Amino acid sequence: MMVLPWQSPPHKMAPFRIAPRFVDRVWGTWDLRPWFDRVAVGHPVGEVWLTGDECMVETGAHAGKTLGALFHVASEALLGAGAPSPESPLLIKVIFAREKLSVQVHPDDKLAQKYGQPRGKSECWYALAAEPGAQVAVGLKPGLTLGKVREEIDAGTLEESLKMLPVTEGDAIFVDAGTVHAIWPGSILLETQQNCDLTYRMYDYGRGRELHIQKALEATRLITRAGKVSARVLADRAILVDAEYFHVERLRVAGSRASTSMRGEGERPQGLAYLFAVAGAGRIAGPGFEPVDLPARGIVAVPAASPTFAVEDQGGLDLIRITPNWPEKAP
Repeated sequence: MMVLPWQSPPHKMAPFRIAPRFVDRVWGTWDLRPWFDRVAVGHPVGEVWLTGDECMVETGAHAGKTLGALFHVASEALLGAGAPSPESPLLIKVIFAREKLSVQVHPDDKLAQKYGQPRGKSECWYALAAEPGAQVAVGLKPGLTLGKVREEIDAGTLEESLKMLPVTEGDAIFVDAGTVHAIWPGSILLETQQNCDLTYRMYDYGRGRELHIQKALEATRLITRAGKVSARVLADRAILVDAEYFHVERLRVAGSRASTSMRGEGERPQGLAYLFAVAGAGRIAGPGFEPVDLPARGIVAVPAASPTFAVEDQGGLDLIRITPNWPEKAP
């Protein structure tokens, strides 16, 4: 029997960089510089998908494959044994909003599965940058009923009942499924979410896109846990968000940091991780594989079956590490 590269001992799959995918959005922006070397043509870009199923593997033995295809053939090497699903668990994006996004809500797993989808969508945001006065809408003001929400949708006044949060650089915000929310212009957000792009729009500022009012009301929770999250600062990292489905932290890298020091307390001994460079540059190097450069705004996947390695700071590296958090009962 032929032995495939990701099945070969002792090191099944080395870290690899993923190419970003630029996604058009009506509310997006035209010039993504200096964050990405991209000027939109034809339609504004609103989202840069870093780990979408259609994103391309950019380095290593599997360069040229889509990330989704790689999960299809090598899920255990990527995720480790015992993962509740062989599919890619997280969709990580950078959001560029030139206009207000729709007022929207995402279903939880149960509701998504009721309508034939594999999973719902909880998410979190980390503010990479924010202008003075930037804000987001997260949740509904106290005292509302679903009936009142429907009335305000029909009247075009729903925005008045949203809870607004000011956003400054470095803020972390958790948005669990069922939270009515909207992103307003003025910030650039790193979004980590379940690997699902299912959105129910409630109000869209007359843009003519489809609304999903009945499903949105069914998905809406009047009270949720959404809001700003205070970082938990430890000696070697700051834990930004630790919630169902995902764990987001900012790692300290003093010159070089070994992969064996990156796993946090209580984390699975082997599992998938993503390393995202907010700023600066790094390099991932280890025995048995070619070094992988990590430029600013680049992302590298570290499979569960990765060999040991070190992250080298090549100048101003600001490193975010993102890992899946499996729920107690998998969807």
